[in-house]
Amino acid sequence: MGGSVVVGLDRLGNSVPAVRWGAEEAAARGLPLHLLHAWTSHPLNLPLAPEATSKRRFGAEVLGTAEAMALEAHPGLSVTTEQVAEQAVDALVERGGQAMMMVLGSRGHGAIAGFLLGSVSLHVLGRAQCPVVLVREEETAVYGRPEIVVGVQEPGTKGEGVLDFAFAAAEAHHVAVRAVRAWQSPAGVEPVPTAPASSAEDGGPPAAEEELLTDILAPWRAKFPGVGVIPHIRRGRVAAVLLEACAQAGLLVVGRRVQRTPMPLGPLVLAVLHHSPCPVAVVPRL
Repeated sequence: MGGSVVVGLDRLGNSVPAVRWGAEEAAARGLPLHLLHAWTSHPLNLPLAPEATSKRRFGAEVLGTAEAMALEAHPGLSVTTEQVAEQAVDALVERGGQAMMMVLGSRGHGAIAGFLLGSVSLHVLGRAQCPVVLVREEETAVYGRPEIVVGVQEPGTKGEGVLDFAFAAAEAHHVAVRAVRAWQSPAGVEPVPTAPASSAEDGGPPAAEEELLTDILAPWRAKFPGVGVIPHIRRGRVAAVLLEACAQAGLLVVGRRVQRTPMPLGPLVLAVLHHSPCPVAVVPRL
């Protein structure tokens, strides 16, 4: 499973876009695809025989259909399947420790509302040691837009993995990276939270911000010379600036701090997950 793309499956309906997205990503990167279905049937994890048999049968059907779907789209793809009788969060986090990335479906409910996150997704996002991609139930196109948007952090914030993930994905799919930074107004002149991000025509970012972004991106331009880069600096709150930049995005990439708290996902990650119009990759800043 090392270096694979792991897709967590629940019921097949909301998992179909995740399977398609994961299969496309695995094929583009030359990685194997691992499909995982986890179930428990009793609070004490002591399954009764009839219920366990029924759930195993259901899991086998879900996995079989998902495998056939992936192979139909990518006939040469290496696909493995697994179902386990354990808590979904624990199973996904454990497999994610050996994976290149994990893909989960989300019961989205419209482009404006973004993602509707269940407890499994939230806990996996907070605990996973690999990047986790959330794909909405109604997503139909895989990388159907020409850009990957990535939020660029301050130097020294362990953002290297975030940029590496974004540039590697862009290289695999032959699309550009839109590198986004938000800058704040002077103290006491904060923009209204609900106001849209300001554009360069409103005066433009300070030269220091442009120089900083250029310096941060220099190693990634050198490492991925074939990837086009679009610097994007706007005044405003970080979440608003990122969401405004996603109009042409097939994927939004953000980082999260690794912290042992009851709510390991910060307000920025939660904001983009709830409002992003495209799939979101959450990369732990290890």
